[in-house]
Amino acid sequence: MRLSEIVTLLEKIAPPELAYESDRDRIGMVLDRGNNVNRVAVALDVTDYVLEEAARAEVDLLVTHHTPIYNPIHKISRNLSDSLKIALENEISIYAMHTNYDRALGGVNDVLAEELELQDVEELDPGRIGRLEYPTTTGEFAQFVAQRLNVSVKWSGEREIETVMVIGGSGLNGEFVELAIEGGADVLVSGELRHDAIRKARNLALIDATHYATEIPAMKRLCDRLPIDTVFIDHVPDVSVVNTTHAPHGQVAWYG
Repeated sequence: MRLSEIVTLLEKIAPPELAYESDRDRIGMVLDRGNNVNRVAVALDVTDYVLEEAARAEVDLLVTHHTPIYNPIHKISRNLSDSLKIALENEISIYAMHTNYDRALGGVNDVLAEELELQDVEELDPGRIGRLEYPTTTGEFAQFVAQRLNVSVKWSGEREIETVMVIGGSGLNGEFVELAIEGGADVLVSGELRHDAIRKARNLALIDATHYATEIPAMKRLCDRLPIDTVFIDHVPDVSVVNTTHAPHGQVAWYG
């Protein structure tokens, strides 16, 4: 397939106009080699490991969620130049689909809601909100999230859970906590739990299932949506966790 044909398909899956205004310069073709595409790789991030694996797999296009160039630059660092060197030497184009894929039908938030078996799912920007088939406790639901996403999670706020809001990526901050409360959620599932989120949560439970694990299911699903030979490259951040099964009331507990 021509590169332009793949781009057209990717833009149907995640229309660029869905991206947040601040993100619109960060999506789309990051590195355009103008090459024909026989094989595609999908990953969350453009890391050296991902690029090296893409080169080994002899792919022509790497599709990622996060762009390797987040802010405009006037100088190219050693790290960035080393990464781009791998792509250039192996004729790998790079395409990023970020907040447009978060918000798209069948995108990051929809897939996350599906993974957690939510019902009657509705859009609640910037995420999705739905309900569980049967009410449960925060601790029990945290264990379920850990199992479904295959990740260690931390949670705060023991209560009965029935209505769940999910935001893929970095959604555990004060602003999104307030949106979840206004939307009637009992718990917010996302990544990167911040102090201000815990303080503003009041009666809202919070589950931190990590930035990576809340976004990666949709990237894996993307492989099945492309009509071309596609490989998924997994590069989980190397983070160690001390697990506990109990924590004093009002504190954060880990499940893994």
